[in-house]
Amino acid sequence: MSMLEVKNITKSFGKVEVLKDVSFSLEQGQVMSILGSSGSGKTTLLRCINFLEDADGGQILVDGECIFDGSAEKKLTAKEIRANQLHFGLVFQSFNLFPQYTALENVTLAPKLLAKERPDYKEKKKEIHAEIEENAKALLARVGLSDRMNNYPCQLSGGQQQRVSIARALALNPKVLFFDEPTSALDPELTGEILKVIRDLAQKDVTMVIVTHEIEFARGVSDRIVFMADGVVVEDGTPEEVLDKSKNAKTRAFLQKLNEN
Repeated sequence: MSMLEVKNITKSFGKVEVLKDVSFSLEQGQVMSILGSSGSGKTTLLRCINFLEDADGGQILVDGECIFDGSAEKKLTAKEIRANQLHFGLVFQSFNLFPQYTALENVTLAPKLLAKERPDYKEKKKEIHAEIEENAKALLARVGLSDRMNNYPCQLSGGQQQRVSIARALALNPKVLFFDEPTSALDPELTGEILKVIRDLAQKDVTMVIVTHEIEFARGVSDRIVFMADGVVVEDGTPEEVLDKSKNAKTRAFLQKLNEN
């Protein structure tokens, strides 16, 4: 059974069709990179899967359970959307850390808010918070930031901020971790920091979907690569099949343009 199945997702903004029957599936522990030119629908696809945008049609299944059905008569409630979002972790290209909180506080914030829904929260608040903080410290250590956990975002480099955002995304133990151009706001030196963290996660069988423009990184870390153009998946295969033996003219033109640059 697939960990994530996306079936025939559609999305329009006004009269502009941004996603046109996009489908793919992902097994537990697999890493899939999504490539494509600007405007191909990559980020909109991630936002629809993560319920940051409402897809117009299609289905999303996690571990065999349908969490979104565009043909359903009833729309999802805000509570149902929040519950569905817990399946996923999302790392944004612009970090999106809270500037008033330290690195540790950024990582513990969502788990502490979620813990308030536990029936035993009032009587076990101290123990629950201690457990959350220990987990957050372990995650920050995992991304190489043990010595920066009490620093505020303004005291961290771009690469360090992005590593905090990765730890934050992992804090709720998501089934699938999504990255939206995680290195686009970083210079080449800091890019290497983030790619190393993602490689380490891949080796630990974290299921990931990565929108990226780093072709050689995608080649090295991915089990599968999807190439999108004009809101459609035009190619889906192994890195070798898509990057070296592409059968699609749009994919080949995209890769050739990158090589020329």
